[in-house]
Amino acid sequence: MRVFVAGATGALGKRLVPMLVESGHSVAALTRTPGKAGWIEATGATPVVADALDGPAVTEAVRSAEPEVVVHQLTALTGLSGNPRRFGREFATTNRLRTEGTDHLLRAARESGARRFVAQSFAGWPHAREGGLVKTEDDPLDPDPPGAAREALAAIRHLETAVTSTAGLDGLVLRYGGFYGPGTSISADESDGLQETIRKRRFPVLGAGTGVWSFVHIDDAASATLAAVERGEPGIYNVVDDHPAPVSEWLPGLAAAIGAKPPRRLPLWLGRLVGGELAVSMMTQVRGASNAKAKRELGWQPAYPSWREGFRTGLG
Repeated sequence: MRVFVAGATGALGKRLVPMLVESGHSVAALTRTPGKAGWIEATGATPVVADALDGPAVTEAVRSAEPEVVVHQLTALTGLSGNPRRFGREFATTNRLRTEGTDHLLRAARESGARRFVAQSFAGWPHAREGGLVKTEDDPLDPDPPGAAREALAAIRHLETAVTSTAGLDGLVLRYGGFYGPGTSISADESDGLQETIRKRRFPVLGAGTGVWSFVHIDDAASATLAAVERGEPGIYNVVDDHPAPVSEWLPGLAAAIGAKPPRRLPLWLGRLVGGELAVSMMTQVRGASNAKAKRELGWQPAYPSWREGFRTGLG
């Protein structure tokens, strides 16, 4: 098929574009940076240079490619500090890409005659922080998120609603777990900011660390996206591994995997003082996600079923 990938040189795009080409698809790959066109060409895809927030430019780029499928992987999450108090500011551009960028791509997809649209969303902190610890696609999102996350959650709601309700397009939303592996914020690259924070023991467990997180290896996320390009009914899918885990388990596990000392533990009152309500929520209240639907309906199986193995062997 002819596939248009927006966000082709991000962490997931770099794994996805070669997979699409190797599977026999004709790929047009969007990047904002002309200097990245060479990498795209080397994969066998066709580079398209445009700003995803420039509506007319996006329309022209998609029309020229005449895709059957449009894949939306646009984010601006490189170099996040991990500081919850900077969350709103650091997600501002990604919020625009999930609202304005989504609208530009959907309009262009309709006008170019595409029949399928696959978009990136997120599983984890957006879910309601009540009830079961592991959520399905049918469970509600958080009706009252911490203040620092409100705009980000509103942007996710906008993307998911727009993609799954646009007439004439089969819209699939993939709610990925936290990425790890090459090119992500949890990788073998020792210069990575998160690794440095963990090594310096500046990423503590707050309270009992009961918040449940879901992870997915970046290659597993890409393979699920390939599956969604090729098959599956419209709707929302959680793309996560088989083992959601509380912070009290995965954070010491990650520290051990990179050869760091175990994380410190701080009482909730101090964590709230330092990181605010969002930090407390992430550490003690958030929910994980079930991948049963993606496995059943997309025919997808993660090569790294558990972050436990993945942190040990899949970071490089």
